Amino acid sequence: MLLDTASLYFRAYFGVPDSVKAPDGTPVNAVRGLLDFIDRLVRDHRPGHLVACMDADWRPGWRVDLIPTYKAHRVAEEHTGAPDEEEVPDTLSPQVPVIEEVLDALGIARVGVAGYEADDVIGTFAARAEGPVDIVTGDRDLYQLVDDARGIRVLYPLKGVGTLQLTDEAVLREKYGVDGRGYADLALLRGDPSDGLPGVAGIGEKTAAKLLAEFGDLAGIMAAVDDPRAKLTPSQRKRLTEARPYVAVAPKVVRVADDVPLPEVDTALPHAPRDPAALEQLARRWGLGGSLQRLLTTLAE
Repeated sequence: MLLDTASLYFRAYFGVPDSVKAPDGTPVNAVRGLLDFIDRLVRDHRPGHLVACMDADWRPGWRVDLIPTYKAHRVAEEHTGAPDEEEVPDTLSPQVPVIEEVLDALGIARVGVAGYEADDVIGTFAARAEGPVDIVTGDRDLYQLVDDARGIRVLYPLKGVGTLQLTDEAVLREKYGVDGRGYADLALLRGDPSDGLPGVAGIGEKTAAKLLAEFGDLAGIMAAVDDPRAKLTPSQRKRLTEARPYVAVAPKVVRVADDVPLPEVDTALPHAPRDPAALEQLARRWGLGGSLQRLLTTLAE
């Protein structure tokens, strides 16, 4: 099981009231909410291995070099020679280091790699996996990794993590008319304002799905642009021709990397804390109470 950790703690932050606080009055709603999420996921799905995948760089320079608008609207502060700072609610930022410390003390594998997003870490773990993989994320970008033949599916939270959409290729075909491999091409053509991806003007989700059904993939669509016999409307041909510079670079930006240099890490689900003393201190300092105790009980089982 691969967790898109930031996606989950953002959901926890907005789903758990900020009246959930540490003894000193600091909000810990994201920390406790994430622990509750992990507890429920482990109880419901019983993974043998679990990795909390992190954004070491939420806006990698190599993606921005190709498409400068990539996530540009989310930048709070630009840095030269270091990752840009993402706009995050004031009371969430201080909770992230606490989440990291708690995961480490529990012994839950936590992996982020410099220059890459959590999506890329997930993509690489999924590519290397020898058995089935469940990816837990509220980010539809990761639908591109769904692969029935390899048992890779996305668990997409509809309400907390108690109600999950188990996303396989049948779900993707029903909702979007594509399989996992086709989803990246669909997203590229459609664009995604939340990620600053412009897409191809005039081509929405339904048109993109029709073009992919007709021509197979992005390469087939672009080949059709040069073929006067291909079934494209004049408007589609014009739009796609004008979008050539974007289409040339967008695949590398949109597609999840599968070749990230992952560190050696023990991904086995822990049954007891790695550092009980540190965990006890964190539990007292941050008032983690029942959320942590429930997770410890579930892990022990």
